[in-house]
Amino acid sequence: MTLARSLPRTSDNLLLAAAGEGTRAQLRGVVKEYGAHRVLHGVDLDVAPGEFVCLLGPSGCGKTTALRVLAGLEHATEGAVYLGGQDVSRVPTNKRDIGMVFQSYSLFPHLRVLDNTAFGLRRRGVRPGEARRRAGDALDLVGLGHLADRYAHQLSGGQQQRVALARALVTEPRVLLLDEPLSALDAKVRVQLRDEIRRIQLRLGTTTVFVTHDQEEALAVSDRIAVMNAGRIAQVGTPEDLYLRPATAEVAAFIGLSSLVPGLLASGVATVWGQALPVPSPVGDGPVDVFLRPENLRFVAAADPGIGAVVHESTFLGSFRRTVVRTDDGHLVRLQHAASERLEYGDIVRIAVTPAPVVVRARIVEDDEDDLEPDGV
Repeated sequence: MTLARSLPRTSDNLLLAAAGEGTRAQLRGVVKEYGAHRVLHGVDLDVAPGEFVCLLGPSGCGKTTALRVLAGLEHATEGAVYLGGQDVSRVPTNKRDIGMVFQSYSLFPHLRVLDNTAFGLRRRGVRPGEARRRAGDALDLVGLGHLADRYAHQLSGGQQQRVALARALVTEPRVLLLDEPLSALDAKVRVQLRDEIRRIQLRLGTTTVFVTHDQEEALAVSDRIAVMNAGRIAQVGTPEDLYLRPATAEVAAFIGLSSLVPGLLASGVATVWGQALPVPSPVGDGPVDVFLRPENLRFVAAADPGIGAVVHESTFLGSFRRTVVRTDDGHLVRLQHAASERLEYGDIVRIAVTPAPVVVRARIVEDDEDDLEPDGV
């Protein structure tokens, strides 16, 4: 689904005036092998026209390879790539009408910003005057029209990446592909530019596939997220679906913060510290590891149901605090709570679980110092 039609456009910017609905992009049963090593195992992905989809996963999971197959920079060993309903599996990259932005800016040092932006148009035979006008529109779109006459070395990293984005957009591609475009930037600039990319994508309605290993980044900008693990897509869904209703323990561990605690599963209900928790996708009955989100744990009075604990650390994070405690049964868990609740190392507390749905996995370890290992936002 695209929101492009509902957003205002300015008629004086040709790029915005030509904004369309985007093009459907699909991977169907894509397998990619390098010799005897299989990187992608039958990947299926359907990106709707105008949709912003993130490929999210740890390093080595195959997300960049999937993007490169979609771009035509790699050919699938098996399967097919479709753009706009047409099989483009054997169509070269320069004939697929896509725009690409990489982690490295790859700007030409001897060209000014305007000429860097217009380069793709000139290669397509667009007349110089028209190319410069369209390049100026693209630079205005990313907020850099006033820097058109500078060289790359005169720009900050964030500005250079904006130029790379303008260069990808100026040809009005059917699909925009971004491969870890923000990972080389500092935290503040990264947040600003990710929001800028999303704003521009919504205005243009361009179908966009964005590769990242940063969960917060994916949750912030995506219409949907495809979580990849070991060359397969583990789950595709909205950010809310993945966070609140992860389909597997692997997705629960990768999206957001979780603490692992032991529980007992019976008939689709896990019991943790005396609290019954619904399990939408139960495994077999018996001992399980239960994934608990920090916001689903709370401090309670000494006489209330729950479990005793000792505070290990408490971190102030502006509008809230995140506190780590060790429970009486020996497990480290995180809680997220009001910033006004100040706690110190060694404080004796009592905690309880909110009866929200949880994800579980068959218990594979006994009490372990690494209960906090599943990590994310």
